Amino acid sequence: MVTTGKNPDTTLMHAEAAEAPAVVARQLPANEDLLAALGQRMRAQPPHFVVTCARGSSDHAATFAKYVIETQLGYVTASAPPSAISLYHTTQRLDDALYILISQSGESPDLVSCCEAARTAGALVIAMTNSRNSALAAAAEVVIPLHAGVERSVAATKSFLATLAAILQLVAHWKNDAELLRALRATPEAMRSAAALDWSPLVTGLQDAEHLFVLGRGLMLAAAQEAALKFKETCGLHAEAFSTAEVRHGPMALIGPGFPALLFAQNDATLPGALETAREFRARSARVWTAAPGDTHADALPLAVAPHPLCAPLLAVQGFYRAVNALALARGRNPDAPLHLNKITETL
Repeated sequence: MVTTGKNPDTTLMHAEAAEAPAVVARQLPANEDLLAALGQRMRAQPPHFVVTCARGSSDHAATFAKYVIETQLGYVTASAPPSAISLYHTTQRLDDALYILISQSGESPDLVSCCEAARTAGALVIAMTNSRNSALAAAAEVVIPLHAGVERSVAATKSFLATLAAILQLVAHWKNDAELLRALRATPEAMRSAAALDWSPLVTGLQDAEHLFVLGRGLMLAAAQEAALKFKETCGLHAEAFSTAEVRHGPMALIGPGFPALLFAQNDATLPGALETAREFRARSARVWTAAPGDTHADALPLAVAPHPLCAPLLAVQGFYRAVNALALARGRNPDAPLHLNKITETL
C-alpha cells in the first residue's frame, strides 16, 4: 500500500462533493417555475419517445433518467451514440421526440452537433448543463441549469448529483407527483446525513485491490456505473459495473474467494434480487460490501434514510464520493488530477 499522507478532507473532490446538498437545496427552488412549466408542456404535448445523449458521468445520469422516465411515465427512453451524428452524419427521425442532452461543461463538440441535429430532426431538445453560457446551452431549445457552481476537481461530483436532482424534479412535474416533490425538498438534508456516514471499511478493504465489480439494478445501475468510473479515474482501480441481473450472464464465472464487489440497492422491487446476489457472491467466498437496506452482514455499509426510493441513488453516491476520495489518497493517487484526464473532454 502507498499513501500520500494527505488529509482526505483537504482535496477539491471532497470539498465539491460536500457542497452537493447545498447545490441541490438551491437548485430546486431556482428551477421550480421552469420545470413546472415544462412539465405542463409535456403533459399537454406528450412525446412519442425520449432520447438521451451524454458522455462519462453525465451518461450515467442519463441511465438514471432512463429508469426514472420509463418507470414513472412509461415512455421508452433510448441512449443516442453521439458518433451517429458527429462521425456518421446520420439523418435521424425524431419527430415529436424529447431529446435530453446532459453535459457538465456544455462544450463537447459532438454533443453540440447532436443538439443541432436533433432540433433539425423535429425533437424538443433540452440541455442539462452547469454552464448557461456554453455552446450546448446556446444550441438547445430549453436549458435546465444545474446551479452547481465552479467545479475544479477533474472528477465530477456535485454536478452529477445536481443532474440526478434535476431529472427527478423534471419527472415529478411532468407526472404531477406531489409526493416526489415533497421528497425532493427533504433530500438535501438526507444527503448531508449520507455525507457524514463512515464507509472506511470499504476504503481499508480496497487499498490493495486490483479489480472490482460494482453492482446495481434499476435506479441504482447509474450509481454502480458512476462508482466504477470513479474507482478507475481517481484510484487506478479496474472496476466494472453490472446489473445484478446481467452479472449472472457470464461475469459470474469470475467470482471466487476474495473477489471484491460493491453492491448498491434501493428499497423497491429490485431489492430482494440484489440481496440474493450478495448472498450468492458471499457463498463463493467473495468479499461484498453492500449499500443496501435490509442487509445485516458485517460488510453492510451504513445508509441514510431516503425520503423516497427514487431519491436513494443521490444518498448512496453522496456517501460513496467521500469513501472513494479517501481511497484514492490511500492508494497514492491525487483524486483532483487523475492521470491522462482533463476537466473538459472535447470529443468529436
